[in-house]
Formats: sequence, structure tokens, C-alpha cells
Amino acid sequence: MYDLLGDLSIIEASSFVASPTAGLYCAQFGAEVIRVDHKAGGLDYDRYMLTREGRSLSWENLNRGKKSVALDLRSDEGRELLVEMTRKTGNVITNLPEKSFLSHAAMSRGRADLVSLRVMGWHDGRQAMDFTVNAASGYPLMCGPEEWEAADPPPVNQVLPAWDFITGAYSAFALLSGIRHRDRTGEGSELRVPLGDVAIGTMANSGAMAEMLYRGGDRERLGNAIWGAFGRDFRSRDGVRFMVAALTAKQWQGLVGAFDLGNEIVALEDELGVCFADGDTPRFAHRHRLFALFETKAGALPWADLEARLSAAGATYERYRTMHEAAQDPLLVEGNPLFGPSPANPSGFAYPATRSFANIPGREPADPRPAPFLGEHTEAVLAERLGLPSGAIGDLVDRGIARLSDRK
Repeated sequence: MYDLLGDLSIIEASSFVASPTAGLYCAQFGAEVIRVDHKAGGLDYDRYMLTREGRSLSWENLNRGKKSVALDLRSDEGRELLVEMTRKTGNVITNLPEKSFLSHAAMSRGRADLVSLRVMGWHDGRQAMDFTVNAASGYPLMCGPEEWEAADPPPVNQVLPAWDFITGAYSAFALLSGIRHRDRTGEGSELRVPLGDVAIGTMANSGAMAEMLYRGGDRERLGNAIWGAFGRDFRSRDGVRFMVAALTAKQWQGLVGAFDLGNEIVALEDELGVCFADGDTPRFAHRHRLFALFETKAGALPWADLEARLSAAGATYERYRTMHEAAQDPLLVEGNPLFGPSPANPSGFAYPATRSFANIPGREPADPRPAPFLGEHTEAVLAERLGLPSGAIGDLVDRGIARLSDRK
């Protein structure tokens, strides 16, 4: 946690992954992010997996460091309170539909310099989520074993909702760009980030769209091999699976040295009339011959020996871990300054929590902050943002328009 955005306040009315991620990243850099939910919790409040106490670990982590306000967003009065909060604050993150009570037009009435960021499904208003836009992108039909050359091989979905997280990161960038523009010009901005455009746009930015159009067809499945370069998974003599990659001459020489394949590589180069140190193209074109050499060597050595060799050679490699193993790995977690001590989580479960992904040399990051209890800051925010006296807030609570903390 850093205080680079300590003078910035943002109202967030959102759910699920992409939109809350945008607010999370702003909060990790010190912004005051006030998440406003329906009084019973948003659509993601009880998202799987739940602890025995019924707390969502997903919600807890995507809302770390934020404040929580709970209102009856099905009532006109609750909605009006939220809209007024956005006007008072001037910065909004949401994934509610544009044609809703939280439209930019409604929020900016009387606040022309308001900056709103809206995460959408598709650019034309159709609904979407990570796994549906991923299906449209073509990536699942490029994944799977190389030997899947049947007439109709199945798609392979990725487990990580990557498009959601990329959209969240891009949305935080877009929001801050809008705020920067307002700082220079005094103008507000309505910013819309369609999840589908992030997926298709990323596919285009990577060069994959141009590649498919140029080749006039789809790329073949490669299993765990790296497209266009040298890299693949191998198994040691004692059954440890690991991944290696060589995209540079230095990485290639490190791998060859670690596997002690110098003589075999020279012989193969002479046979094929190529030089594998020249770049990705010869290594990728002849990957199957190279894989066979590395596979034989890997299968003859225990992992301890291989790891020592790879490390000494400065090679680029990593052992495969289960996610449970990764969560307990001393190098990845315990010894990583990304993680701080567990705050007092609403779930009551203690576990490592992340600071900002970026680090600033010379600045000590603050420890991670906990997620709020639903409605924990309702009273304070209504008083500070809207200037409501305690009696008026008490009346809202009594009538079910506002809800205080759900801490039990």
C-alpha cells in the first residue's frame, strides 16, 4: 500500500471481478474507495468459496482497503442517495448498465466535471462475462495437446478470469486518465470499457489477429510449448514437472549448458544446416528435434540435480506447483515483500494479503488493509459526504433505506 492517491476519493458501485478490481488497484495506491452495495449485499457478496461463517473469500480480497456503504438500492430514496454521493465525490467506478438510475447523465446533472468509468459487456450493450468473451476470442481453440488433430477437438477454457483482471487494470488506468484530463481542462469524462473489447483488442495488440488474417487460418495447437520460441514442460527422472523457456541467446546458452547438450546441439545444427543461437525461428521450426534431446536428458536426471544446473547456468525455468503448494511456498509468499501480515479479515480467517503489485524503492509500503464489513462505513460516509445529521441517518436505518455493519 502506498499513499500516491491519498487525495482521491472514488465511489464504486459494482460487483463480480473486473469493476471491483479497478477500485482495488486504486485503493492499493492510497485512494479512498467507497463501495456502495444493496443492503443485502451485491451480486457477488456471497460468491463461492464461502467460509464456514458464510463469508466470501473472493469478495473479501477484491474489496480489501475499501469502505462499505449499504443502501436499499431497490428503492428510489436509496438510489437517490447513491447518485448524490457520486455528484459530491466526482469520481465513479461502476458496472451497472448505462440505462439505469446510475447513468452518466443522471450522475453529472449539476456536476459537469464528473468522471465516470463504466465496465460493460460488449460495446453494443450485449451482456458478457469473462468466459463468454474468451469463447469468442479464439484462444480456447488454440489450447490443448498437440496431438488433438481430430475433426472437432474441444475447446480448453482457462481457469483464471484473465479478461476480467485485465479489464480491471485498464479501467483503473482509464479512470485516472479521465481525472488527469479534468485536472488540466476542468472537463468531465464518461469512460466506457467493454470487457469484450479488452479481449478482442488484446488479441489484436498481441499480433494474433494480424497473424490469423495473414496465414488465412488458425494456429495449430502446441500443448505446453511456447508459440514462436523455444519452451516446453519436461519431467525429471523422479517425476518432477518443470517449464523452461529460451527467448534470447543468453537464455538459450544457459539451457544448453545446464542440460549439457553442447555436443548434441552442434551435431543437430550440422545435420539441419542451421544455428540455433541465431534466434527464435530455427529453434521453433525444429522444436520437435530439440524437445527430444532435452526430454532424454531431463528423464535421466533427478530434479535436485537439474535444478542446481539450471540455477547455476542462469537459465529461465520454474517447477510446476499446485496452487495450494504455491500459496505456501516460502519464496513466492513468505519471503516476498508483496505480501504483508494478515489484517483482521471479516471472515476471521488469517492468511497473507497483498500490497500494491508495484514497489517503490526507498519507500516503505504500508501493511495490507482489511476488507470492510458490509455497511461498516454507512454512517460515516453519509455524514461526511452528504452532511446528514445523526438523526437523519438513524431515520434512514430505521426505515431500511440504509444499513449499518453486518459484523456479527
